[in-house]
Amino acid sequence: MTSINTNTSAIAALDTLRSINQSMEKTQNRISSGYRVETASDNAAYWSIATTMRSDNKALSTVQDALGLGAAKTDTAYTGLNSAIDVVTEIKAKLVAAREPGVDKEKINSELTELKNQLQSISESASFSGENWLYNDSTTANTTVEMVGSFNRAADNTVSVGVLSFNTADSTLIDTNDAGLGLLTKDVSVTQPDGTTTTTASYYLIDASSTTAATGDAIELTTSTTDDTIDGMISAVDSMLSDMTDAAATIGSTNMRIELQDSFVADLMDVIDKGVGRLVDADMNEESTKLKALQTQQQLGIQALSIANSNSDNVLALFR
Repeated sequence: MTSINTNTSAIAALDTLRSINQSMEKTQNRISSGYRVETASDNAAYWSIATTMRSDNKALSTVQDALGLGAAKTDTAYTGLNSAIDVVTEIKAKLVAAREPGVDKEKINSELTELKNQLQSISESASFSGENWLYNDSTTANTTVEMVGSFNRAADNTVSVGVLSFNTADSTLIDTNDAGLGLLTKDVSVTQPDGTTTTTASYYLIDASSTTAATGDAIELTTSTTDDTIDGMISAVDSMLSDMTDAAATIGSTNMRIELQDSFVADLMDVIDKGVGRLVDADMNEESTKLKALQTQQQLGIQALSIANSNSDNVLALFR
């Protein structure tokens, strides 16, 4: 039936053209945004996963910043401790030199005094962001410090923050409150020669005027210092060196762990970015092909609608 009120051909052509225009709009949005799934309406499941993983990636970025801060702290402490080891090694060498017959012990003691001052300077200077793992002038003793090391999401979607820890009490060289808590201010008990027998003695290297002072003897030389006493001092300094070396090794291991974790977090962030991209990114080659096809379909649809609209004009021929 031919009707001038209802043009079924035009309606069909218009519906087709409308569908083509909607597809073209969607394709153009993908091309302009670069996303195949930009909103929840595009694909709720993929959008939800991508949003969660992007949030986790931001948390990992913060973890990376925290690891950088932790690395700076451990680097500072290790550098200071390593320098202090060199100075204490020099003190040990000076004490060994003091065992030489006829040596001027007072001159050697002057050198020891300067080396002790250097140790004090190193300890006080090894500070980063207000934290000093080698020096404590507070009434509260140095304790374990924690550094953010990871952000974890479990299979049940619960999240947690992992930390790296280091006990700064193990690396404290000087404590001005309690001398017994500093590796260089505490009493170190040794067994030293005493004529034909041995005796026990205690020595400390630095007097930091601590509230709770050391009770042993200071490692210093006078003209009357005996060889047996010097031997005891050498043993005490060697014991201090051993403790300092252990602390430096622990800090070095912590620093290595931080570097490894930082590298892992960076790789993990890249992998998450790639995974999210596979879920939501648009394939530009595919979209450009679709756009070209839709443009052709649109032109054909417009032509079809034009033909359908002209069909009503043919009815006039029936009345001529």
